[in-house]
Amino acid sequence: MAAMSDAAAPSWTLAAEPAASPVALALLREYYTDVADRYYLLHEGRRSTPEEIDGGVAEYPSDALMPPHGVLLVARYGGEPVGCAGVRLLDARTAELKQVFVRHARRGLGAAGRLLRAAEAAAAGLGAERIRLDTRLDLTEAVALYRRRGYVEIAPYHDDRYAEIFFEKRLVGAAAGTGTGAETAVGR
Repeated sequence: MAAMSDAAAPSWTLAAEPAASPVALALLREYYTDVADRYYLLHEGRRSTPEEIDGGVAEYPSDALMPPHGVLLVARYGGEPVGCAGVRLLDARTAELKQVFVRHARRGLGAAGRLLRAAEAAAAGLGAERIRLDTRLDLTEAVALYRRRGYVEIAPYHDDRYAEIFFEKRLVGAAAGTGTGAETAVGR
């Protein structure tokens, strides 16, 4: 019996996706459900309702994650959409990382790191010299990922009620206006 070759293994791809596409909308809704469920379980001992998710999606629209000042990246594993990350410019030199999410079934395979690298490249392609983000302290996996990837804690740069910790990272090789660098195959 012949061993399976590496060529049979599914591959990862990352590409920009319109924020209003069905794939993007499904991933963003899953993202909001995931973070809202964790919040409500921690603070109220219950999961979120569909109405609360609708409200969250409306309160944090994804329109800023579109060219020319932003991008939404979708990671696919073997062609299946498994995660997303958004980048938007806050000013000419500062980008913000938004809605980093990986579906539960594909966590632990490196998707978050791939999305983060692609988002940083996209931010640099938009001309940013640094990238910022906010998150909650109960999202411990996210906090650990950002720290591992060289993000340093900074003072708050906005006053969103759900933001508890803020990070920033200097982008190496930022080149103003070189495109998003978002469409890429990222290996197996």
